[in-house]
Amino acid sequence: MTGTRILVLNSGSSSVKYQLLDMRDESRLAVGLVERIGEQTSRLKHTPLTGGGVGREFNGPIADHDAALKAVAEELSKDGLGIDSPELAAIGHRVVHGGMFFTEPTLIEEEVIAEIERLIPVAPLHNPANLTGIRTARALRPDLPQVAVFDTAFHTSMPESAARYAIDPKIADRHRIRRYGFHGTSHAYVSRATARLLGKAPEEVNVIVLHLGNGASASAVRGGRCVDTSMGLTPLEGLVMGTRSGDLDPAVIFHLARVGGMSMDEIDTLLNKRSGLFGLCGDNDMREIRRRIDEGDEEARLAFDIYIHRLKKYIGAYYAVLGTVDAVAFTAGVGENAAPVRQAAIEGLESLGLALDPGHNEVRGDVPRLISPKDARVAVAVVPTDEELEIATQTYALVERYRIAPPPRGN
Repeated sequence: MTGTRILVLNSGSSSVKYQLLDMRDESRLAVGLVERIGEQTSRLKHTPLTGGGVGREFNGPIADHDAALKAVAEELSKDGLGIDSPELAAIGHRVVHGGMFFTEPTLIEEEVIAEIERLIPVAPLHNPANLTGIRTARALRPDLPQVAVFDTAFHTSMPESAARYAIDPKIADRHRIRRYGFHGTSHAYVSRATARLLGKAPEEVNVIVLHLGNGASASAVRGGRCVDTSMGLTPLEGLVMGTRSGDLDPAVIFHLARVGGMSMDEIDTLLNKRSGLFGLCGDNDMREIRRRIDEGDEEARLAFDIYIHRLKKYIGAYYAVLGTVDAVAFTAGVGENAAPVRQAAIEGLESLGLALDPGHNEVRGDVPRLISPKDARVAVAVVPTDEELEIATQTYALVERYRIAPPPRGN
């Protein structure tokens, strides 16, 4: 294998996000998105980033993921970047749930696909879509190495005391019930990037990573290894999110079923799609919530306060878990762009060595930066996440390793 390009695919239930990167310098050659797959109003947006190519957009029906990936391959070919190119070393796939079986990026073979299928009950929205992308890509390039990079893998280093729920372990093991965590590629990337920002190796720092987007999660990273994270068996546990409730007394579910007369499906929809910020105030866009607060909207203010209260609890809890904290890093859409969220989350935590420089906090940018005062005991950073680069890096490292030392036949 002589190619240095990696195609990263993130297949959702009705969408495919993709990026083509050259790992010689980690440059992006093309990015794109296919959305509303299976509808008459499907859209493909493709942007070449090299050779003076012009961005293109297609609007019209795209029947399924097979048609979507074939359309992506065609767009890449128009720019001389086709997936049949010898420069393409591998395809890296984001897979949301790897359970405890997959602790690192994995070359995709039939037994790997079978295990991802077995995990569908604990990731019913994500793993089926990820599998569709894998199968279609393998059909398009059966000769090419394809690698699964798992959202859960970074969190498999959690000790049992953090990963286990306090229920009968026989029942838990039978049904694979434990805390897996998600957003792992983001937490891995950001924790390492934060260490670099501090001029240290990942093994030398303890970091609290706050991945705040529509989905939101926190992690405690000690010396480059995750020791706790806020999401659990599913992405529902933890922080208040755009449409998810986060932490909840489990008896609320029994109460809604017995007293409220709601079905399990109705409760599932309530907690995953009609709760969080959206459930509290009717908006899950932090920009809109801040606008409403500025206009005196008390419903939006309460939603924001609940969001921040939960966030502070996790910062404090993970400070206690780590014992010593070198940095708190904000990332993802809200974490990178919402200065009021960062200010409110850190405010009042001065006794923990946390503080913000107001001027630095207001600065917007797309590079990692410190927003704490120079003399702060604990650094506070904004670190733009790059999950696609993380997937590409892990994929390329794996196929390069196999090129140098192929695995034994049958593995």
